[in-house]
Amino acid sequence: MQHQRSTRRALLAPLALFTILGLSGMPVMAQNATAIAAKDGASAQAAAQRDFAQFAAYQLRTRPGIAAVDFPLDIGDMQDLKDAVIGYGFPVHTVEAKDIVAGRADLQAMAKPTGQWRFIISVRGKPVGLATVEQVNGRYETTSYGAATLAKDVDALTSHHGNAARNNLRFVRIYQARADFLEVSGEGRTRYAPLHSARESLLLQARAMKTGQGDTSLMEASEVLQPLRAAVKANLDAFR
Repeated sequence: MQHQRSTRRALLAPLALFTILGLSGMPVMAQNATAIAAKDGASAQAAAQRDFAQFAAYQLRTRPGIAAVDFPLDIGDMQDLKDAVIGYGFPVHTVEAKDIVAGRADLQAMAKPTGQWRFIISVRGKPVGLATVEQVNGRYETTSYGAATLAKDVDALTSHHGNAARNNLRFVRIYQARADFLEVSGEGRTRYAPLHSARESLLLQARAMKTGQGDTSLMEASEVLQPLRAAVKANLDAFR
C-alpha cells in the first residue's frame, strides 16, 4: 500500500508541476503575444515611414505642380507631400468565407489578423490616404497607396469610438463581401461600425431605413452577420 501511494505521488508530481507552469504561463503567453504585435506594428510603421519618404521625394522630383486626377492620395498640389506624414496604423483582420457561410455567430472570435497593416497618411491633420504595408520575403514593405475615402472614414470613426490607445478597436475586412468594419469593444460588449464599403455593398443604410432603425453607426454582430452571409454567398456563387 505504501508503495502504491509513493508511486501515485510520483506520477502526480510532474502533472501538478505541468499544471502550475501552464497556469502561470498563460499571462506570460498573452504578454508575449502583445509584445510581438507591438514589435510587428513598430516594424511595419518604420517601413511605412521609410518608403513614404522615398515615394514623396520621387513624386516631387518627377511630377511637380498640380496633382493628377489619378494620383492615389487626396491632395491638390504635389507640394502638399512636403507636409504629409505617416500617422497611426492598424492591423487588418478578416473572417474566412466558410465560417460566415457555415452560420457561426461569434464574429469577434472568427476575425483573425491577415499580416497586413495600414497607416493613415495625413496632410496638416487631414487624412488623405492609406499606406498598405505587408511582409515581402520576410521584410515589411509598402505595397500600395490610396483609399482616401477609407482613410477619412477610419479616422473619423476612430476619433469617435476609440480610446486613447485605440486598443478597443479592430479593423475587419470581409473580402468576399467587399465590406469593412471597425470592431468596437467596451462596457462589456462588442459592436461593429460599418465603414463606407460595408454601408454600400451591404445596403446597410437602406435596410436600416426600411426597418425603422435609422442608425447604423454601431451594430450588433447578429445585425451584421445576416447581410454579410447573404453577400458572401452571392459573391461565391457568382464565381462557380
